[in-house]
Amino acid sequence: MFRIGTVNIDTSHAPAFAEILLRENRARYTAVYNDGFRTDEEVDAFIKRFGLEKRYYSLSEMAKNVDIAFIQSCNWDRHIELAMPFIKAGVPVFIDKPLVGNMKDVKTIERLAEKGAVILGSSALRYTYEHDSFFAVPDEQRGEIVHVSTMVGVDEFNYAIHAIESIMGFLRDASPVSVRYIGAGVVGETPCDSYYVRFDSGATACYHICLKGWQPSTALVMTTKTSFAYKIDTNKVYEAMLKHVVNYLEGKPNGLVSTHKLCDSIKIMLAGKKSKENGGKEALISRLRTSDPGFDGTKFEAEYAAQQRK
Repeated sequence: MFRIGTVNIDTSHAPAFAEILLRENRARYTAVYNDGFRTDEEVDAFIKRFGLEKRYYSLSEMAKNVDIAFIQSCNWDRHIELAMPFIKAGVPVFIDKPLVGNMKDVKTIERLAEKGAVILGSSALRYTYEHDSFFAVPDEQRGEIVHVSTMVGVDEFNYAIHAIESIMGFLRDASPVSVRYIGAGVVGETPCDSYYVRFDSGATACYHICLKGWQPSTALVMTTKTSFAYKIDTNKVYEAMLKHVVNYLEGKPNGLVSTHKLCDSIKIMLAGKKSKENGGKEALISRLRTSDPGFDGTKFEAEYAAQQRK
């Protein structure tokens, strides 16, 4: 059984993952480190509920006693900082979504991977059973993907990254070329931002973000043969992803993608942000710079923590 150390338990992911892992007993959370906004009482309750062995106050010490670290801070600006003690110790890290929030950190992640760091992640919407069912259709019946549209809700990055990860889960071998902000629709008090993505395969994609409230994650896939429609079963998304992670740890076939592919999702969102700020002008992925504005993880953490305390 593989031992998992979780770093911060900010979101609902940590308890949800822990509960799923206990069902099969192939891997489980055994350690926790917490320097986020969760209280000592909340950490103690997490330890008791899932039978963890120890709370660590040093990431370097934790790295000596786990097989993989799950970086689960909601502040994506700290993800690299929190992952580094494990990377230096040669321990794989799973970085929960969003991986990072700016091009400087994207470049750092890519360099770490090129030097041999094992960085897994990040959104469960890339690894769903619905994606599996799409690829289970024989090639001659399925055809090649022409266009993917996804819809999701809540916010412009923390949750919206799911929409991009879902697209990338279908367009597995394609690389993004550019993103263009299409515009916003507003009905009553509900706004929806829409973006258009071009890929090097010739395929395109659109992602639509409802910026007020949760929406079910939905995907429409058009191929050269037919079309497919999916409403992702959110009750099973974590289970589907965690199976890939545990299969990786056990050396079994799995669908986890490279770190560079994970970074493509962040680049799409950064290009979309740039296009929106430039009035809908197409933003080329190749022209993203480390000086471009990113998404503020520290600000998000403060807002999210305040919301959790209500």
